[in-house]
Amino acid sequence: MLSARLVKVIEEHAEQLTRDVLKDLASNPRTPAYHRIPPEELHRRAYDVYHNLGRWLGDNTEDHVEATYGGLGRARCAEGVPLSEVVYALVLIKDHLRQYIRAVGLVDSAVELYLEEELHLSIGSFFDRALYHTVKGYEAEATSQGAVTAAPGTARSG
Repeated sequence: MLSARLVKVIEEHAEQLTRDVLKDLASNPRTPAYHRIPPEELHRRAYDVYHNLGRWLGDNTEDHVEATYGGLGRARCAEGVPLSEVVYALVLIKDHLRQYIRAVGLVDSAVELYLEEELHLSIGSFFDRALYHTVKGYEAEATSQGAVTAAPGTARSG
């Protein structure tokens, strides 16, 4: 199957993909707070996505995604990274992955094109869940720090 071959190729090239993302995070004007996060931490997070893509895509439970990305959201909030930058960093990781899939060019037939599209859909679904749990973890940390204000038109007690 093409999608399994592509996932294997991605996992085998996880280091290069990770280096490309780290360069982008370090120079992107939308991610200035990431410049102060230790590169080893950023490397570990991005590498995990790429190197373990098959596991992430094959995990039918939400538990591991929730634990990993909820923890990421809590950590970034505690570090003072704006939520918009956290979300954008995940978008960059996904975009680099999708660009790589297009560049590899293993598609030789309509069936393989369909399988590649299925892989893109799976990746999109994974990143949607990762984003949700990242934001949820970020909000939980912000609430625990007392940084979240009440929604307009509502009163906060306490």
